[in-house]
Amino acid sequence: MAKKKVAAKKRDNVFSKVVQGRWISTNFFARNAITLIAALFFMMVYISNKYECQTKMETIQRLEHQLEIVKTESVRERSRYMSRTRESAMNAMIDTLRLGLEVQERPPFSIKYSH
Repeated sequence: MAKKKVAAKKRDNVFSKVVQGRWISTNFFARNAITLIAALFFMMVYISNKYECQTKMETIQRLEHQLEIVKTESVRERSRYMSRTRESAMNAMIDTLRLGLEVQERPPFSIKYSH
């Protein structure tokens, strides 16, 4: 019977200390100061490293997106340049051979014949 009272009193004592915010004494901090400081330091390093990695990953994604846009524009400009180069080369060849051909201003019409 006495053991149950002691256990119940101890349980109540622990509960009241937790509720009142006295469950960790200052003696605990004094004994484990170096460990607590080291744990705090490693947590701060982890958080800062994670933040830095996330910001760099966002930067990489943004730059990859910009690179895709620039590649697309480069391909478009190159094809436009190549088409102009071929057209001007053909015009120069037609002029040197004096074939009498000209560039049409209007596109060709397709004539459909039905029976």
